[in-house]
Amino acid sequence: MDYKEALIDAIKKGYGYKATFKETVPVKEIFQGKTLWDGEVEVFEIEGHPKAKYCYGWGFDEGKKTEFKTVLGMPPINTPQDAVKAYLVGLIKKS
Repeated sequence: MDYKEALIDAIKKGYGYKATFKETVPVKEIFQGKTLWDGEVEVFEIEGHPKAKYCYGWGFDEGKKTEFKTVLGMPPINTPQDAVKAYLVGLIKKS
């Protein structure tokens, strides 16, 4: 299974919706002069969700395993940048 297929699988398992790859968007998130995120976010169209048309996803190496993160594109999350910001805020709140 390749990277995009693994993200499609994560979306299906996490949300229960079929996803189709749309595009890759580079995202760089800087806060107070520090780069918090610099990578690519995959954009997927999803079918059947009552409010979300898109889902954003990315992966990163966690030891010997790739960890996948997916975020539904529902207001206030309307762009890949919004998805990364929401993920980072969630990390900060956990710590």
